[in-house]
Amino acid sequence: MTCPGESGSRSRGTYHHGNLREALIEAALSFILERGPAGFAFAEIARAVGVSPAAPYRHFRDRNALIAEIARRGYERFAAELERAWNGGRPDPVIAIENCGKAYLAFARREPASYAAMFQTGFPLEQEPALMLAADRAFAVIRAAANAACDAVRPGTIRPPPLMVALHIWALSHGIASLFVGGPDGARRKIPMSPEDLLEAGLLIYLQSLGLRAGIAK
Repeated sequence: MTCPGESGSRSRGTYHHGNLREALIEAALSFILERGPAGFAFAEIARAVGVSPAAPYRHFRDRNALIAEIARRGYERFAAELERAWNGGRPDPVIAIENCGKAYLAFARREPASYAAMFQTGFPLEQEPALMLAADRAFAVIRAAANAACDAVRPGTIRPPPLMVALHIWALSHGIASLFVGGPDGARRKIPMSPEDLLEAGLLIYLQSLGLRAGIAK
């Protein structure tokens, strides 16, 4: 699923009194793809869709509210995709976590503008409660995966703190996505393997260090 404006292909200034709220979001996604979430002013969005500088304020409190809505929508799709990839921990926690990692990279690759808005808002998430809730829901999937992994460590192995494991999984997935997947092609670092292979190897080494391996029952 590609969000409108992710490709940056829509020409600006084509709004003709349709759904202004969605037109503003589409224009903002195009700007984010080109310049990043901090690279444009609210007035530029109005000019891009051909309305007065005051018109966007009928739909968004300010520029931050527009970015927050884009990020909120992104997190909702992101959480749904992580949930599908996790699949209740089937066929086992290790493989399911690897599938979550692949879904993480796939989202960053497919929706780079939304991904940038989600993780580079430029303001604290706490300022936008709906955005914070959506972000927490996405992380809750990773937290559930970490809980299941920690519950499945082999007998005699010290059970690691699930929150720490969740943060490690998140950091590894996000780091690889940010360095090698998201952003303009020219800005990505080159590596001699696919980002998916790099992430799978990293997760495997990490989970094995906790006493986990593929094929272990929940």
